[in-house]
Amino acid sequence: MSSHLDHIQSFKVMDILEAAKEIEASGEHVVHLEVGEPDFNTPPVVIEAAQRAIADGHTHYTHSLGILPLREAIAEHYLEHYGVSVSPAQIIVTTGTSAGLLLALSALCGPGEEMLLSDPHYACYPNFLGFLRIPYRLFPLEETEGFRYPIEEVGRLVGPSTRGLMVNSPANPTGMVLSAHELAALAECGTTIVSDEIYHGLVYGDAEDHTILEFTDEAFVLNGFSKRYAMTGWRLGWLIAPPRYVDTIQRVQQNLYISAPDFAQHAGTAALREAGADAEAMRQAYERRRALLVPGLRGIGLRITREPDGAFYVLADASHLSTDSLALSHRILREAKVGVTPGIDFGPRAEGCLRFAYANGEREIEEGLRRLGGFCEEAGCR
Repeated sequence: MSSHLDHIQSFKVMDILEAAKEIEASGEHVVHLEVGEPDFNTPPVVIEAAQRAIADGHTHYTHSLGILPLREAIAEHYLEHYGVSVSPAQIIVTTGTSAGLLLALSALCGPGEEMLLSDPHYACYPNFLGFLRIPYRLFPLEETEGFRYPIEEVGRLVGPSTRGLMVNSPANPTGMVLSAHELAALAECGTTIVSDEIYHGLVYGDAEDHTILEFTDEAFVLNGFSKRYAMTGWRLGWLIAPPRYVDTIQRVQQNLYISAPDFAQHAGTAALREAGADAEAMRQAYERRRALLVPGLRGIGLRITREPDGAFYVLADASHLSTDSLALSHRILREAKVGVTPGIDFGPRAEGCLRFAYANGEREIEEGLRRLGGFCEEAGCR
C-alpha cells in the first residue's frame, strides 16, 4: 500500500450515512440531516434533454474540453449573471467539481509549493492536497466573526512557496457568503485563487453571489450542476482556468477521464438554458427550510452565532454535549436515529460542532428536531 495515502482520512459524513443505511436496513427510520444532497428530483426539462440525447446516439466520447454548446451555455451564464466575459476555450467540462479540483491543483502546484486553506473548510480539500502531495497551511475562521475570511492575515501568510488560496463561497460547512468587497480584497492577496462556487445560486436574504472572476482573470473557478439543479448523480461540473493552463489541463483530462458523459452534457446545457424556474423554486424551498431549522436548533440548546446565508448547511456549536463530535454524531444516530455530520470532518476549529444539512424536506426536518430535542433533554443540555 502506498504510504503517502496513509494520512488521507475517510469522508466522515459518508461514514455516518453508511451507518445510517445499516440502521435503515433493519427497518428503522433515520432522519437524514447529514448529507448535502438535494432531496428534489432533477428538473423534468433536464431529464427530457438527456433522454433525447440518448435516443439520438449521444452516448460516446466527446471533445475532452466538453461539447461546445455546453461550454457556450456556461459562458453565457457568466455574462448574464455576473457581467463577466469568459471564452468557451477556457472552460473544461468535468465529471463533477471534484474532478475539476483535481485537474486545477495538478496544473497549479509543483514540488515544494503550497496552498492556503481556511479552517473550517470542505472536508475533502486536505485529502485532495494530500493525494497530490501538496502541503498546505491553515488560517482560522472565527465563529464570532461569522466565519469571514481574515483578509489581512491571509495576505501575511502568502510567501515565496505559496501557489494558491482555496476559497469556498457560499461555504460548506458554514453557509458563509463572501461579499464583493471581500472577494476583491482576496484577489489582491498576491496568490492565485482557486474558487469553489458549487453552491452559487443558493443564497438567501440580502446575500448575493459574486464570482472571483469579477475581480481577477488569474483564478480557477469550480462549479457544476449537483447542488443548484439537483443533479448529484449526473457527475457533471466545469472548471474555468486562465488560458495558459488549459492545454496542460486538457492533456491531464484526456488521460484521466477522456471526457464527461456525452448525454449528461446535453442535459447540463438544458439545465442552464431552460431550468431556471425549477432552480429558483428549489432555492425558495431551501430558504423556508433554513427558517425552520435554525431557530429549531437554537431552541434545543445548540449555539448558532450567525445564521448561514448560503448553501444549505448550519454549523452549530454542540461542545456542551461533547468535545468529540465524531463520537457524538454516532451516539445521536444510534439513540435518536438522526444523521448529523461531526464538525471534525471540516478541520480542527470545527471540533465540538455539528453540521446540519437542510437539503431534506420540512416534515423530515421537523421530525429530526423533535428527536434531537428529546436527545438533548436526556443529555441535560436544555
